[in-house]
Amino acid sequence: MFNPQFLLLFLLFLSFLFIIPSPKHLQISLPDELDDVALFRRATLAALDAVSAKSKSSPKIAFLFLTNTDLHFAPLWEVFFRGHRRALYNIYVHADPSAAVSPPGGVFDGRFIAAKKTQRASPTLISAARRLLATALLDDPANSYFALVSQHCIPLHSFTYMYDFLFRHPVPGARLPSSLPLYRSFIEVSSIKPKLWDRYAARGKDVMLPEVPFNRFRAGSQFFTVTRQHAEVVVRDRRLWRKFKLPCYNMNSCYPEEHYFPTLLSMEDPDGCTGYTLTRVNWTGSVGGHPHTYRAAEVSPLLIHQLRQSNSTTYSFMFARKFSPDCLQPLLRLANLIFAD
Repeated sequence: MFNPQFLLLFLLFLSFLFIIPSPKHLQISLPDELDDVALFRRATLAALDAVSAKSKSSPKIAFLFLTNTDLHFAPLWEVFFRGHRRALYNIYVHADPSAAVSPPGGVFDGRFIAAKKTQRASPTLISAARRLLATALLDDPANSYFALVSQHCIPLHSFTYMYDFLFRHPVPGARLPSSLPLYRSFIEVSSIKPKLWDRYAARGKDVMLPEVPFNRFRAGSQFFTVTRQHAEVVVRDRRLWRKFKLPCYNMNSCYPEEHYFPTLLSMEDPDGCTGYTLTRVNWTGSVGGHPHTYRAAEVSPLLIHQLRQSNSTTYSFMFARKFSPDCLQPLLRLANLIFAD
C-alpha cells in the first residue's frame, strides 16, 4: 500500500506542476496595469467630447504598428504614404522597450508611444494593442479607423485605394447619434477554429465563467482594422479583460491576443463586425504557431496579385504578413506596381 503521506506529497507535487503558471509567461505588473487603466480612462473620457470634433474634419486612418524589432519595411511604408496629406492619416508605433528599436525617421518621426515589454502568447500583446488604440483616440478625434499591423506587415494597395475602400462603404442607412455614417470593423470572428476548446480552457476549465461562456468564445487574427466606436469599446472594457489577463497553465494553447478582441466585439456588437480581417496570412506550412515567412526569392508581381485575392467579390486584402527583412529591396522594386493598384 501507498504511504498516505507520500501520496499527499505526490499530489501536491502534481498540483505544483499543473497549477503554477509557466515561468515563460510574462506577467503584467501592478504598476503597468494601473498605468494602463489611467490611460484608458483618459481615452474614454476624451471620447465623450470627440463627436463634434469628428464631424468637422476629414476622417483619418490611424496606423498602429506593433513591433519588437526595427521597422525593416519603413522605406516601403514611406512610399505608401508619399504624396498624401497628414490630414488623412496618423501613425503610432508601440516598440518593445527591451528590444532597442531604432526609430526610422521620416513619417515615423515622433510617432513612438510610451511602450511596455511584450511577449508572444501572453496578455501583454493585448495590452500593447489597447495602449495603441487609447493613444490614437486621445491624440486625434478625427481618427476613425484603426489598423493594427506588425513589423512584418506590408501594404498591398495604395493609400488612396485603402482610404476609399474604408470610407466609401458605410453600413447602408445606419447612422450614429451624431448623424455620422456607421462603418463596420474588419476583424476575423470565428467559432469553428481547430482546438478552440483547448484555447478556451488554457487558464483552467471554468476560469472564463461567467463572463465568457464557451459558446461566446471566439477566435480571430491578431491584426485588425476597427472603427472608432469599437476602439472605444476596447479601451472601456474591464469585465472581459479581468479574464483574459489571467495566466495560462497550458502554454501550448495560450494565444489570448487572437481571442480577446473578436470575443469582446462579437459580444458587444456582432452586427458591427464583418467577421473577416484585411490582413492576409499564409498558414500553409506554419512552424511553431508562426505563419509562413516570405523570403526575397518569393517576392514577385504574381505573389502580390495572389495575396490581394480574397474569397469574396466585395473586398481585397489590404495588408499581408509575414515577410522577412530581406524582402525589402525586391518589394521596393515593385512599389510602383503595388501602389498603382
